[in-house]
Amino acid sequence: MKIFKVLTAIGSLALLAFAFTPGLKAGNDVWNKRTTLTFSQPFEIPGGQVLAAGTYVFKLLDSPYDRDIVQIFNEDQSHIYATVLAIPNRRLHAPENTIMNFEERSSAEPAAIKAWFHPGERYGQEFVYPKAQAVELARVENEPVPSMPAELTPTITSEEPVVALEKAPLKAEEPSGEELPITTAFPATEAATLPKTASSMPLVGLIGLLSLATAFTLLMVTKRLSQARR
Repeated sequence: MKIFKVLTAIGSLALLAFAFTPGLKAGNDVWNKRTTLTFSQPFEIPGGQVLAAGTYVFKLLDSPYDRDIVQIFNEDQSHIYATVLAIPNRRLHAPENTIMNFEERSSAEPAAIKAWFHPGERYGQEFVYPKAQAVELARVENEPVPSMPAELTPTITSEEPVVALEKAPLKAEEPSGEELPITTAFPATEAATLPKTASSMPLVGLIGLLSLATAFTLLMVTKRLSQARR
C-alpha cells in the first residue's frame, strides 16, 4: 500500500509538471495555423514584395519571444517567400472560415495584406509594416498601422534576421503622421511587445530533481519493507 501511494503521488507530480511545461503543442497544424490560400490577384506583403496571383501557404513560426511571426510559402512549401512580423488582432466573433483582410489602395496598386484570421479563433495576426510603408498605408486607409524600424526588412529567411524580428521595437503610425506606442493604438499587443525572458529550463531542472528525489524515496521504501519482512 505504501508503494502504491508513493507511485500515485509521483504520477500526480508528473501530470502537474506536464500541464505547466511551456512550449508543448498538440499537432503542428493546430498551433502553427497552417493555411493554404488561393489569391485571384497580385497582393503586396510587408517589405514591398508583390506576390503574383496563385496559391500560397501561411503558417506561424514558433517564437521563443511570444511574437507572431508568419511565414509565406509556395503551395508545396518548397520555397519561402517571406518571414513577416505580426501583432494580435481581435474580432468580436470567431470566423467559421479563414479570413484575409487587405489594405485597399488605388486600382493601379496591388492590395496590401492587413490581417489573417484562422477559423474558430477571435484573435488573428495583423501584419507589421516597415515604417515608410506603414505611414503610407495609415494615410490611405485613415486608420493606424503597426510599424517597425525601416532597416528591419521583413522578407527574410535566415535565422539571424528572424531573431531581429522577434526583438523589434513596435510602433503605431497614425493617419495624421503621428507615431504612437503600439499598445496605445493596438491594446491587444501589450503582452506580445514584451519579449519572454523566462525559459522552461528551470522547470526542466525541477522535474529532474523531483525524479531523483522519487528514485531515492522508492529505494528507501523498498529497503525498509525488506527489513520489515525479515
